[in-house]
Amino acid sequence: MALTLDVRTPDGGTAGTVELDDAIFGIEPNMAALHQAVTAQLAARRSGSHSTRTRAEVRGGGAKPWRQKGTGRARAGSIRAPQFTGGGVAHGPKPRSYRQKVNRKTVRLALHSALSDRARSERIMVVDEWRFSQPRTKDAVAAMENLSLEGQVLLVLDGGPADQTADRSFRNLPSVRSLQMSELNAYDILRSDWLVFTRGTLPNSEPETGDAPIDDVEISERATDDVATGDAAISEPETGDAAIGDAAIGDVEISEPATEEPAASEPATSEPTTGTASQ
Repeated sequence: MALTLDVRTPDGGTAGTVELDDAIFGIEPNMAALHQAVTAQLAARRSGSHSTRTRAEVRGGGAKPWRQKGTGRARAGSIRAPQFTGGGVAHGPKPRSYRQKVNRKTVRLALHSALSDRARSERIMVVDEWRFSQPRTKDAVAAMENLSLEGQVLLVLDGGPADQTADRSFRNLPSVRSLQMSELNAYDILRSDWLVFTRGTLPNSEPETGDAPIDDVEISERATDDVATGDAAISEPETGDAAIGDAAIGDVEISEPATEEPAASEPATSEPTTGTASQ
């Protein structure tokens, strides 16, 4: 059954209700997908810039410290070997990437699982819109008190002017973190006590109302036009070939070349004949 929430206003009032999508907020949380997505996200944050020098990279140690035999000590070829003080490090860390590959479906499942967990805990709030005339931390604190938001709060915003002002207003509060809708992830949801959306940023898996009917209508109209045009195109050549092609077009095309050829050849034939007779 879909969960229905009251749409709140920054002053603490209500502005209607909204129904959460069961496909996003009503699934059974998948702990394996959550673990994989969160582990991969934390691993990707690591810079991987750690580095140590091997015995080949440490300065010095070019000469053999003592001869091979006769000293009673263990043989050694360089004072920069790992067992010596100031020597290189054996099997030490080198710069590398800690990124892990996670399938898109797994990331989506983890996100839906985190949203469903917060919806089940009744830790999701929908705000009509943030109505800050200018960026002020004082107004942001008042809105938090009016909405009774405590603990770590995650605000999901979009790129509109109103949300940009809200982002700058909440920026100085250490307990509030804001994200764009495209940046929403399972880790930030799980580490927050409250998840606050606006009407424009609330996830919804249902397609827009006009998409499916318009596509069906366009396909059916094109199919109808093609069939109608095809029938006319096939029927007209059949009628034209029988009536026009044999009687009119064929006679004109044959008679015109026959009339033009003698007219072009008579001057050419008469001139040589006249010249020969005069000579």
